[in-house]
Amino acid sequence: MNFGGMDDESINRSYKDVTHCEKRIKALKGISRYIPNQHGAWAMLILPFLFGLAASPKQFIHIPLFVCWFFIYLFSFPVLQWIKTGNSKRYRKPVVIYGAILLPLLASLVWVKPALIWYGVLLLFFFMANMYYAKMKNERALLNDITAILLFCSFIYPVVHIGEGGDWTLTTELFLLLVCYFIGTALYVKTIIRERKNPRYYYASIIYHLIIVLLAAWIKVFLVIPFLILFIRAIWLPKFELKAKHVGMAEIGFSLMLYVSVLLLYF
Repeated sequence: MNFGGMDDESINRSYKDVTHCEKRIKALKGISRYIPNQHGAWAMLILPFLFGLAASPKQFIHIPLFVCWFFIYLFSFPVLQWIKTGNSKRYRKPVVIYGAILLPLLASLVWVKPALIWYGVLLLFFFMANMYYAKMKNERALLNDITAILLFCSFIYPVVHIGEGGDWTLTTELFLLLVCYFIGTALYVKTIIRERKNPRYYYASIIYHLIIVLLAAWIKVFLVIPFLILFIRAIWLPKFELKAKHVGMAEIGFSLMLYVSVLLLYF
């Protein structure tokens, strides 16, 4: 038979292609329950750990500490999505799987370094704020972003703690640099995506980045260079129509720039 110039073989091939696409879409939807979709958050996950390693003697226990941190992040994603959507059927399985992986990791770390339990209490305090914003379906609020930034950046402290020999003054300075950088990033990202047509956010972002440039100059003269680049980014890139995925991927590059700059200037 022939339908509009298509023979049976062409129809069967088209049907198979459609079926294959449907299966791929279904598979991707299944994976999306497990993997956070915020590309920029990966920089917040990794950078405090790398700063902490640079600021303290490296120990073998840093490896399980980061693995545990990684799974805490993965675990938090379906938990917050469950709270936000109320869709227990979709998110129960990843919560259970990640929870089962996390429990022995947490138990072993606390057994070796009991003081880490107090950091866990601090994390829970911050995470409760994230849960509240998820419940209100307002997790993109700037205050929630800042809470998450403080949570992520605070990871530098347990990294230095288990290194046994770090400089706490230096650690706090690096923590503040991280917080300043990521808050600026949060403002800048909003000027590109959710607040693109809001001039107040754009000028607030520019003013904030200018203040951070001056602060960087006060801390270390050559620290101005990476923060000046970030200042130019805040002015220039919002003028283009960028997709969220590309913005997030670019932030990984900017984070790498900051990391290399800190290594060169501090160590």
